[in-house]
Amino acid sequence: MHPRIEDYALIGDLQTAALVGRDGSIDWLCLPRFDSPACFAALIGGRDNGHWALAPRSGEARAARAYRGDSLILDTVWESPEGSVRVTDFMPQRDRMPDVVRVVTGLRGRVEMHSALRLRFDYGRVVPWVRATEGCRVAIAGPDSVWLRTPSRGTTYGKDLSTRTDFTVAAGERTAFVLTWHPSHEPRPARIDPFQALADSTDDWHAWSARCRYDGPYRAAVIRSLITLKALTYAPTGGIVAAPTTSLPEEPGGVRNWDYRYCWLRDASLTLNSLISAGYLDEAGAWRDWLLRAVAGVPDDLQIMYGLGGERRLPEAEVPWLSGYEGSVPVRIGNAAVEQRQLDVYGEVIDSFHVARTAGMPAEAHAWGIQRALVDYLESTWREPDEGIWEIRGPRRHFVHSKVMAWVAADRAVQLLEGHPKLGGNVDRWRAMRDEVHREVCARGYDAERGTFTQSYGSTELDAATLLIPRVGFLPGDDPRVVSTVDTVRRELSRDGLVRRYSAEGQSVDGLPGGEGTFLVCSFWLADALLLTGRRAESRRLFERLLALRNDVGLLSEEYDPVTGRQLGNFPQAFSHIGLVGTAFALHHGRGAD
Repeated sequence: MHPRIEDYALIGDLQTAALVGRDGSIDWLCLPRFDSPACFAALIGGRDNGHWALAPRSGEARAARAYRGDSLILDTVWESPEGSVRVTDFMPQRDRMPDVVRVVTGLRGRVEMHSALRLRFDYGRVVPWVRATEGCRVAIAGPDSVWLRTPSRGTTYGKDLSTRTDFTVAAGERTAFVLTWHPSHEPRPARIDPFQALADSTDDWHAWSARCRYDGPYRAAVIRSLITLKALTYAPTGGIVAAPTTSLPEEPGGVRNWDYRYCWLRDASLTLNSLISAGYLDEAGAWRDWLLRAVAGVPDDLQIMYGLGGERRLPEAEVPWLSGYEGSVPVRIGNAAVEQRQLDVYGEVIDSFHVARTAGMPAEAHAWGIQRALVDYLESTWREPDEGIWEIRGPRRHFVHSKVMAWVAADRAVQLLEGHPKLGGNVDRWRAMRDEVHREVCARGYDAERGTFTQSYGSTELDAATLLIPRVGFLPGDDPRVVSTVDTVRRELSRDGLVRRYSAEGQSVDGLPGGEGTFLVCSFWLADALLLTGRRAESRRLFERLLALRNDVGLLSEEYDPVTGRQLGNFPQAFSHIGLVGTAFALHHGRGAD
């Protein structure tokens, strides 16, 4: 049986990340980058596909865990009849090569510990050759090499194609494991001092968290979400991955299993808002600069997502030797949605630059040229159908959200030119485009009989993305069409008070069988929409319910199933944590009577 998705905690070094279970097993780790092949793939396969367990030998031991203050350093305290011990898991920010450090500290009595390391490169398929050398175990297979330093007082041996270590920790004693990856053709990587690395990492994370300038309610939840967003940042480029995992299902046993280890343009403006509002201008600037590099080129070649460094080719393939999380297959690497046409991303990119400029971030000299080309292109293409925000793998449609975001692109460009006319651009033409899009959406995207904006022109389906209409300024929150849309979405797309993206039953819209859970960011959007329509108390109640869905260390996945009470989808999900931060700020600064 797989652990529940919410049973995992995240550690990382701002270039990759690992998931650590409540049972002390690291079941997911890609080295050396987020998008590299996994060397621990038990998360979406079985234990034979790679994991690293570290826990007391006693089957009666019980664990409690928490992050160390405002950091990404995980402390798990094990209590057993023989005593108690703390295992501290973290990945220090690297100088060159990635390290996973597991520090074991005796707290009470004497506790017998056991470590079982099963490395399997290339997503659990390749068994490495392991040998003892220079006081370490080194595992090599093709381009990958991993060095393991084990406690000197323990006994390390091979068994069942894994590396085992037995050792005992008494109260007041401290020892450590260090796992280091490097290219197999290079000399042995430099050793780190695990205890100094722990002290430095603790100081670094606490110093970073102390920079947060949010002082409103729910501050602990906001900081944890910001730490999570920081952990999903690929430091060399500033790109932010949607999640560090692939193929965690939207429905257990289903086929909606996607690779999210890439950077989506759609997240850009919302991420920038979160980072800027919290005072993290350096991170916001790095993300804005990544965006500029990624979208450079001809406008008709704009993609919805890119690799960590802005790579364009993300071919999708299936990994047949992995059994999937709870039998959810296929397991996929890469993402074919990169080939889709999603016109809303033009609006999101333009809005991102608008957010950055409004916040006072210095504008890059070539940024306006890129924006101008994007708006000019959108002017001639916004009337065409696309796959929409949810990456529908079915026929293209005239999605209302895509049209609304075309309006956003024109609106932000007009605002910029009105304030800075010397930049150059045809403000009259763009203003006319903005007005035409608005008229068409209101005429063709609104069902007057039902009193709601629909998913696409002529459709009876609803879409949670229409909750963003007042947030982006397309219509004010007190417009009767907005209020009615919020109420209709809330009534018809809700499941136990939480919001689905759209009706996914059958194969009518997205071309896929089965269903999915409620989408967490959509539920945050509902909280925002309730606030914007003057229902502050209802917004706050929904927000606090969403906070209660976080796991014990404050993390959220992509979706939640109210029936089984389980998190679903890739984990942790940047979009969900962006939604949390955005709603917390909105409630702190928003209007409306309780």
